Amino acid sequence: MNSSVSRVSVALPTKDTGVENMPLMHADRICKTFDTPSGKKIQALDGISLKIVQGRVTGLVGADGAGKTTLIRIAAGLLVPTTGQMSLLGLDSVEHSLEIQSRVGYMPQKFGLYQDLTVIENLRLYADLQGVALKERHARFDKLLTMTDLTPYTKRRAGALSGGMKQKLGLACALIKSPELLLLDEPTVGVDPVSRRELWKIVYDLVENDRIGVLVSTAYLDEAQRCDQVKVLHQGRLLAQGSPDSFTAKMTGRVFLAGPDEQIRARQIYTRLAGQEGIADATIRSGRVRVVLDSAVSPESDNTPDTGKQKIASLLNRAADTITAADPVFEDAFMALIPRGDAQLHTPSSDQTTPWVPGSSSGDDAAVITNNLCKKFGDFTAVSDLTLDVRQGEIFGLLGPNGAGKSTTFRMLCGLLPATSGDIRVAGRNLRRSRAKARARLGYMAQQFSLYGQLSVVENFKFFGRAYGLSGKQLKNRMAWAFDEFGLNAWQDKPAGELPGGYKQRLSMATALLHEPDILFLDEPTSGVDPFARREFWLRINGFAEQGVTVIVTTHFMEEAEYCDRMVIISRGKTLAMGTPGEIRSLARTPETPAPTMDDAFITLSQGDRS
Repeated sequence: MNSSVSRVSVALPTKDTGVENMPLMHADRICKTFDTPSGKKIQALDGISLKIVQGRVTGLVGADGAGKTTLIRIAAGLLVPTTGQMSLLGLDSVEHSLEIQSRVGYMPQKFGLYQDLTVIENLRLYADLQGVALKERHARFDKLLTMTDLTPYTKRRAGALSGGMKQKLGLACALIKSPELLLLDEPTVGVDPVSRRELWKIVYDLVENDRIGVLVSTAYLDEAQRCDQVKVLHQGRLLAQGSPDSFTAKMTGRVFLAGPDEQIRARQIYTRLAGQEGIADATIRSGRVRVVLDSAVSPESDNTPDTGKQKIASLLNRAADTITAADPVFEDAFMALIPRGDAQLHTPSSDQTTPWVPGSSSGDDAAVITNNLCKKFGDFTAVSDLTLDVRQGEIFGLLGPNGAGKSTTFRMLCGLLPATSGDIRVAGRNLRRSRAKARARLGYMAQQFSLYGQLSVVENFKFFGRAYGLSGKQLKNRMAWAFDEFGLNAWQDKPAGELPGGYKQRLSMATALLHEPDILFLDEPTSGVDPFARREFWLRINGFAEQGVTVIVTTHFMEEAEYCDRMVIISRGKTLAMGTPGEIRSLARTPETPAPTMDDAFITLSQGDRS
């Protein structure tokens, strides 16, 4: 079990049996339609009916575009349903929206903070908006600041806080008036496992002590597994609902593990199995590939060619006894449940018209080398004595808690920020003396969508291609490759800013690869996208690495660190550990945790640094 989140269920007293049966939120055949500038109508929600009860945490999951945010915004009174009725606390969401908003806490995806205001100023503003009496504020603020560990930072601007601190301040603002129902829209996207665990401890304490109800949409399926109830949305409809155990019970006999050996690495096994007929899902977990089959197999037929072990073994051309059965988790059930669509798991083409063979980045196999790299901002040391080497064709992870110095390190390695001291060699060039030449061999994908939203996909390709020095037939060929490889042909004339989230990510990566760089820098490439898009991206990243491209990546999804060949974990600018995923996991091995996950290792190292 992932140690970053604990599961809490609060049993209500028997004398209040009628209270639990009365839902805090009741959606009755909710539909929501949006009009687009072109006159086309988009059906975001289609007949959704569900209930949220007191003293329970209810998870809301689904692929991008499922309608999760739309449903939560209707519940928060920010949107009016096209048809159907939404009631909260026994009140109609349209007729009594102001009263509901005073009794319901809402935390949007981007925290809802005012970046130029300090921590205490944000709390005061939300107290004004919620009508909290002046005489109550001091005690309320003290409780919230203590709960979120933000007391030492009351005078710091919200924009200067780390991602985890912003997350906790956003939650504090949502709790400013002791809500009876708490609505959280993907509250943990883009924050590290330590901050994620701290937020969930706060939420579960509220459920246990104050018996509030919580509705939370989440991109982390391990968090959904620890909810009391889960609602699965797909294309605006309620696809399934129930306890996490009710989902996993249907997956018996469908989940297996395939380990690497001397001939084949875990990443190669993953590449062979992903997208194969009969395979619902393939991921790397704790050094082995976790495989989910489309349908169950009978344990009694273990020695027949039709068993799950035999099926996987035949795809890998290895013996069936090297494949082992595994206990299913909610993520397995979710990936098998959601129907595949054109926007999901677009497998990279294996037959490329333009073969990509990156040039050698240096005389040896090191693509990036740093020696005692330091960066200071005044008296503050953001990065201290970082020494590492990244080999050509390697996937190298740069991990750490929020505020650890990852972004600063990333910007120095990309040549976007000068180092205070130390040496950096990238693509065989010293960044102090040949920054422009080194950057010409790099591809960079920013965490936030940074292309020109008003330009079409074609126009973005042309602009950035020319900026990279491409022109004429070469640019035309590279654009054709990008359209085909990333499934963007249908979106050529669409403004980039109007693309769905997953396609924005595809466009960003395609643009970074137009000039066939030797080294690809990816800053949180899968932040804010659904599990299908995350798998698609890692399938691509793995494919490019197999072609010899060096990939340096940051991520807050610790399970994604398993796709890296090696990684470094930093905190407060200092190196905590460096090595392979297996070496990093072993640092957290104890008698109580004999098989630690990457989350366990990350939390152990981060907590050790705090003490």
